[in-house]
Amino acid sequence: MVEENKKKTAKQRPPRRSWLRRFGSVVKWMFILGILGILFAGGAVAGYVTSIVKDDPVRTEELIQQEVSQNAITGFAYFSDGQPIGQLRTEEDRRLIEFNDIPQLVIDAVLAIEDNNFYNHKGVDFNGTLRAVKQRLLNESVQTGGSTLTQQLARRVFLNLDRTEDRKVKEILLSLRLERFLSKQEILTAYLNKVPFGNGSNGYNVFGIKAAAKGIFGLDDLEKLNVAQAAYLAGLPQLPSKYSAFSGVGEFNETAFGRAMERQRLVLRRMLEENKITTSQYDEALLFDVKGSLAPHTKKAYATFPYLMMETERKAAEIMLTLNEDNASAGSDSAAATPTDNTQLLEEARQQLMTGGYRVYTTIDKKVYSAMHSISEDSDNFTKDSKARGKEQTAGIMINNKTGAILGMIEGRDFNIEQMNYATQMIRQPGSTMKPIAAYLPALDAGLIQPAGILDDAPIIMKDGGKGFHIPKNANNRYQGLVTARYALNKSLNLPALKLFNDKVGIEKAWAFSKKLGITTIQDDDYNAQTGVIGGLRYGVSVEELTNAYSSIGNQGAFNDAYMIEKIVDAQGKIIYQHKVNPEQVFSEQTAYLMTDMLRTVITDGTASTVKTKYEHFKKVPIVGKTGSTQNYGDVWFMGYTPDVTLGMWVGYKEQINTLQGDTQKRQAQTLWTKVMNTVIDKRPELFVTKEFPKPEGIVKATVSAYSGKKPSELTDKFTTDLFNTKFVPTESDDGISKAKYITYNGVNYLPLEGTPEDFLKEKIVVKREKPIQNLVKELLAAFPAMKEHESLSYYMPEDAKTDFPTEVDPRVDDGSAPSAPGEVMVSYSTGKAVVTFTSSGSSDVVGYRLYRSLNGGSFQKQAVLSAGESTVFKPGTPASANATFYVAAVDVAGHEAASGSVAGTQPTPEPTLPPEEVPGSGGTEPTPDPGIIPESSEDPGIIIVQPPGGNEATPSGSSNESGGNTGATTP
Repeated sequence: MVEENKKKTAKQRPPRRSWLRRFGSVVKWMFILGILGILFAGGAVAGYVTSIVKDDPVRTEELIQQEVSQNAITGFAYFSDGQPIGQLRTEEDRRLIEFNDIPQLVIDAVLAIEDNNFYNHKGVDFNGTLRAVKQRLLNESVQTGGSTLTQQLARRVFLNLDRTEDRKVKEILLSLRLERFLSKQEILTAYLNKVPFGNGSNGYNVFGIKAAAKGIFGLDDLEKLNVAQAAYLAGLPQLPSKYSAFSGVGEFNETAFGRAMERQRLVLRRMLEENKITTSQYDEALLFDVKGSLAPHTKKAYATFPYLMMETERKAAEIMLTLNEDNASAGSDSAAATPTDNTQLLEEARQQLMTGGYRVYTTIDKKVYSAMHSISEDSDNFTKDSKARGKEQTAGIMINNKTGAILGMIEGRDFNIEQMNYATQMIRQPGSTMKPIAAYLPALDAGLIQPAGILDDAPIIMKDGGKGFHIPKNANNRYQGLVTARYALNKSLNLPALKLFNDKVGIEKAWAFSKKLGITTIQDDDYNAQTGVIGGLRYGVSVEELTNAYSSIGNQGAFNDAYMIEKIVDAQGKIIYQHKVNPEQVFSEQTAYLMTDMLRTVITDGTASTVKTKYEHFKKVPIVGKTGSTQNYGDVWFMGYTPDVTLGMWVGYKEQINTLQGDTQKRQAQTLWTKVMNTVIDKRPELFVTKEFPKPEGIVKATVSAYSGKKPSELTDKFTTDLFNTKFVPTESDDGISKAKYITYNGVNYLPLEGTPEDFLKEKIVVKREKPIQNLVKELLAAFPAMKEHESLSYYMPEDAKTDFPTEVDPRVDDGSAPSAPGEVMVSYSTGKAVVTFTSSGSSDVVGYRLYRSLNGGSFQKQAVLSAGESTVFKPGTPASANATFYVAAVDVAGHEAASGSVAGTQPTPEPTLPPEEVPGSGGTEPTPDPGIIPESSEDPGIIIVQPPGGNEATPSGSSNESGGNTGATTP
């Protein structure tokens, strides 16, 4: 039984396997486990990669093409002649180049050092990657990057530049995708347009091979690069900040340049190894003086022309915004953008301009701009800086009359202190320079006034919330009465301009007219400001807009909106904006000519005496202009023009509360204007081709009454001759004068009472003005109680008040008794002639005083009379040698007389001569104003010129144009 069981066990044992079968089994399981391991590892890698790229979008071919081809391109600004001003504000210089314009030498240098297997790999060079890993692990002295050009491009376009493992994975995958959709040429071109090369000689960061050649070697054409220079540039992108030979301000960095040269020698060795250059080329390149070929240091445009570049950028961005809005709103009825939206949109337009490769061509004439700045940058032309007030500032702008093109400007004196453009962005009160724009021009054009028209320089009383009433004054604290419009403008009298503005033209029409001339700063409050025409505006005006308005006069009444951007060209060379000159005839050529001729005599006979003295080109280039200043001289202006250009100048401090002081500062705008004009004419004489202001048809000369500006009548004894628009030559006869018998009391003429003594009455030609002096007196007396402060009544009396036609009866009333006698009668001698003084009678109804004289004890004879209020001094002319006795009698309105005691003459003693105003002639004669010399004051209205009876048709000096006769109204 046991044996049987053993036999069965032996039969059931399987046969032993051979060693070969066992080895095969092991291999099989190892293969299976390997596959499983690979699948696991692959899955892990795939999972890892997926976790890295899960948030990255799958970029389409269209998107890749778009992103790779998109480049920020440097924009440039140019002067009117095409010379570059500089590149638009950015810290980068980017210039695009096409593949066909890249020399093979540059391609060879770049590929030799960055990616020598570029044309063979599909985006990733695994051999290069392994080599870079080995170099890094072994810390070899020469290390190369493992990234291909495609990887570098993918990183720069789609990824950030942080060095992370995650980024490397994304970079590899993106590179493989880029190679699917882009050709090698497209990849290489994009790379050479986008990579940084460090700083150029002007301090800008240069991006792309074209900008690098220009910024580092000063070469516009890459074909001019030699082997040494090409190798130098090819080595920079690896570490541009470390290898940059120039600093951020363009200064040379010797240490960095040395590192760049070590890198260049490596590039040359790699080129030699790759058979891209010969041994002789290699040796020659090593000997080349790279340092000597570097571009010379230049300042950034924002260091050379900071104001101009900012203004170019600002104005061009506004144009870009308009173009964008026009494109967006075409066919759209969407609501207008809010101010906040506009601010954001303007910034977007500015960024578009900065990075879109636009070329902005300005109207700025480089010689004019430089000439103007040669004046503003010379500190000797200005008052020394003040600790309290700061730096005396100035702004100026020159405009071509025919086109409105801005030829040059002074934007301020120091960009480092103040970046605001004082010429275009500052708003200040215009003072009297607004008078021609808002008063005289609209009045001339409507025929409301002509140069010989008569205006009354007499006070007006204005409502004032703070004081109750306000009475405007002239700069010289005088009121001159009836004057011609030309004279009023010559002397910059405030009251005539205010009356034109408020009464004849009207505020609404005046501002509507001003807006047509480009004044955009008029506010709603200004329509209630009666003094707006002399500078009482809510905000004021800019130098640009005011100069622009004056240029319309030089352009014979046609207004061109001033502009500085001639055209804008995009990166493809397409003109996307071209300025079009579109003049609007705002007022007639005749009006422009008359205004020009009036502004001519502002220089020859008026307030612009500094211009008259210092301007050097009267014989070659005619000029006209207007002065202006604000209260206390917070601002001073001069607006002047030739037939071809207009130049406006402003001087003041940053804060208007800081006023200009002293005669030099008050005349500074005139001084700087003449210096700028003299310099510009010397530098650019070809701009001044028109030798005289063209005289249009319809201008004639006529002689009119100096009392009313109308045709002379039989009574007219004062005349003025001037230019007229034919349409507005007066046809009515003089109704501004009449003969009348009257009596003067406190400087005012009245109709006499029935019993008034005849010897106190005057019978003369008197003036019939629009507002009689008697009415003015009533208004003044009614206003005084509501005013916190005011001058005496006599202060407000015009100088010709005594010639006024009487409309009121003498207000004095006879008290029924004789007046009290005058007192303190004294006789003294001056220059050998007797002078009798006395004190006034205390009676209220005194009409005047009589002087009686006795010679050698004889009877007393009446010598002279003085009206009450005129004076208390008689000058009978009696010589000291005469044995004379005097007494003075007070006479009332009824003819009653009360005499003082008699006073005998004494031996003469030296006496000082009394001032003329205290010694009116005897016998009631009126003193004759001394024409004298026009005082030099920037806004002094001067004095009335008295013309002899019968008129004067003398022609004043000035430009070669036919001129009017006398320039001032006579004193009736």
